[in-house]
Amino acid sequence: MTTATLDFEKPIATIQARAADYRAAGDEAGAKHAEGAARRLLAETYARLTPWQKTQVARHPSRPHFCDMVKALVEDFTPLAGDRAFGEDHAIVGGLGRLRGQNVPVMVIGHEKGNDTASRVKHNFGMGRPEGYRKAIRLIELASRFNVPVVTLVDTAGAFPGLDAEERGQAEAIARATEACLAASVPIIAAITGEGGSGGAVALAAADRVIMFEHAVYAVISPEGCASILWRTADKTPGGANSHAPEAAEAMRVTAADLKALGVIDVIVTEPLGGAHRDPAAAIASLSMAIAAELTPLLAMDPVVLRKARRNKFVEMGRLL
Repeated sequence: MTTATLDFEKPIATIQARAADYRAAGDEAGAKHAEGAARRLLAETYARLTPWQKTQVARHPSRPHFCDMVKALVEDFTPLAGDRAFGEDHAIVGGLGRLRGQNVPVMVIGHEKGNDTASRVKHNFGMGRPEGYRKAIRLIELASRFNVPVVTLVDTAGAFPGLDAEERGQAEAIARATEACLAASVPIIAAITGEGGSGGAVALAAADRVIMFEHAVYAVISPEGCASILWRTADKTPGGANSHAPEAAEAMRVTAADLKALGVIDVIVTEPLGGAHRDPAAAIASLSMAIAAELTPLLAMDPVVLRKARRNKFVEMGRLL
């Protein structure tokens, strides 16, 4: 159920409120007419979202997060904690289970943002520290040892930029997590489910197949960060009077359609009308089918061939035409 109305959704919310008023007054015909109008406007609005509006949808607080998706995607999920060096990071969660309906063992790793104030603080808003990325390395290597495919669910604004993280080797941890993905001898499927921000996302997305929700975003920096660098405006508030974030989002080509055209991602996963936050169960079901479809042919590939193809895929992305 939607818990927040985005700015561009306010006209839709107004019509929905009118439908509720009609129903409360006993005017069922008026309520149905208003509901139909709201649905048509919702479809029209989401068919022409700008990159900045998609960024807002990708960040919606009611969008399904890692723990929500794992409950629906994986049976007998057993979380595995700690990096065996410093401690446990709650922003990056991982563990073993079986893909529901497929009976395929998988190692699932991803970012958890949290669903309320307490859980968001606990999970550091999905921004991993070095121990989180080192835990991911450990789990990927464990999966390779036991021939278990890896599925990653990426949803982060970026790795945590705090002083403590830098002191413990944040950049190296991200680089080595990326290296672990590229070196894995088992199939890796990465799903960009919300925000895919910077190296914090890439560290879990150097995969054989990268799939992406229709209204997710994936970029080297946030639109706000890009705008503050390029325009150096005094107002850094998203959507503020002097904000250039919408322009930055347009220029950065952060959407699934753009990234598919550029060859950065492989598959776009359709979301329910109005975004995954309106019907998380349907969104997760679509994601489940996409993961199964992409994983099945990879399971039959020779590990050496698989690893070579994965490396070549990312090398080609940076090659000049």
